[in-house]
Amino acid sequence: MDNLDELVEKAMRLNISLHKLREFFPVLNENEAALIRAKMLERKTGLKLEKVSSASLDFNELVGRNIENPIGGVTIPIGVVGPLLVNGSVAKGEVYLPLGTTEGALVASTNRGARATHICGGITVASIKDEMTRAPLFKTSSIVESLKVKEWIKNNFSELQKAVKSVTAHGRLVKAECFFAGNNLFVRLSYSTGDAMGMNMATIASERVCRIIEEQTGATLVALSGNMCSDKKPAFVNTLLGRGKTVVAEATIKRKVVIEILKTTPEKVVETNVRKNLLGSGLAGSFAQNAHFANIIAASFIAMGQDVAQTVESSQGFCFAELRGSDLYFSVTLPSLEVGTIGGGTGIEAQRQLIGLTGALNAPEGMRSKWLSEVIAAGVLSGELSLLAAIASNQLAESHSKLGRRRQTKS
Repeated sequence: MDNLDELVEKAMRLNISLHKLREFFPVLNENEAALIRAKMLERKTGLKLEKVSSASLDFNELVGRNIENPIGGVTIPIGVVGPLLVNGSVAKGEVYLPLGTTEGALVASTNRGARATHICGGITVASIKDEMTRAPLFKTSSIVESLKVKEWIKNNFSELQKAVKSVTAHGRLVKAECFFAGNNLFVRLSYSTGDAMGMNMATIASERVCRIIEEQTGATLVALSGNMCSDKKPAFVNTLLGRGKTVVAEATIKRKVVIEILKTTPEKVVETNVRKNLLGSGLAGSFAQNAHFANIIAASFIAMGQDVAQTVESSQGFCFAELRGSDLYFSVTLPSLEVGTIGGGTGIEAQRQLIGLTGALNAPEGMRSKWLSEVIAAGVLSGELSLLAAIASNQLAESHSKLGRRRQTKS
């Protein structure tokens, strides 16, 4: 852009807000505006942002869908786990899981777990439930009135289902559960959402449902989301009832493999899980019992354009281990894994290519997000298995020293 410096000077002189650049200079496209914002910030702060502003992202496509007020982007290292051998309800065969992380040893450790399970016949994964939720909050005059609203919802559920169909082609209302606190009524609405993670779909559909409930019952909507959903917050309701995908992954690892690959014994892994994950988490008052589900879930979300904030509830899961003869049975349960293969950041080219690595895009439409959830669950099992083995054999500090502590050469 020939007049870049002139526009930066003018914007600075007029003290134009960063988010109003295109309003003042409508000739700019979104990529040009992002570059000018970065230049303005450099002058305001005295910092250099050339690595950020030179990122190859097309903001003409992303603004209005994925980002506002852009200045560029950052590069995140992507590692790959695999091949994972998965025998799932949907996902089957050898697949790969991309992880976006700057934590040394995470990818290597998860690969160690993947190798151990692969040698022993792979990981069995079952999709138990697929329901995205939104829980609006109503107020009534009394608990008696709240109970009447509950009864109305029960008797007119098919009418609410028809209303949902009128605002979304892919979403389907499958359940409405009521919870009471005085004259406050929480209605936890559950939806099937196809290949979308479905939060926006559930929100739009719930708004329509709420208007009908208000019109027909006299209840007053206080909040479209009453926190009984519960989205992006630690909440026991998701652990108990599930949200998004409920997935269980399991594997039996031969004793020889545990000793040779994981450098410990089945007995030590079981003991570590009981004392650390079960007892330690219980003593801490945790909603879940695991060592580091969030590591693999957050890294896979970053790589594949998922909503990273939903790592909060997606990582609320349980690790279980027991002896099977002299071998090790190992499982992870993820009650509320929230993922999709359409919508949000999944349409960005690089992220979509990485989703393709999991094999999910080759699955039939409507089954792709389930495929993705099963591959992520297999990755979570692999990472959890390897970490518990490292802790059981006192390898944890050594592995991080080797792979995560290379001296930084730039200030």
